[in-house]
Amino acid sequence: MKEHFLARTNYSFEKRQRELAKKKKKEEKQQQKLAKKTTTDDDGREDAAAGNDAPPSE
Repeated sequence: MKEHFLARTNYSFEKRQRELAKKKKKEEKQQQKLAKKTTTDDDGREDAAAGNDAPPSE
């Protein structure tokens, strides 16, 4: 008698793919935060530098 088996789901592969997707999304989010932070810092420095470069009016 010949038995027929269904293909089994490879849960470890699926779990690894989910973990990789989460890691990628987390890294992208961190890059966005860093980019946002650097643009904010740059803007703040430029504003402060512009104020310091102006000669005092007497």
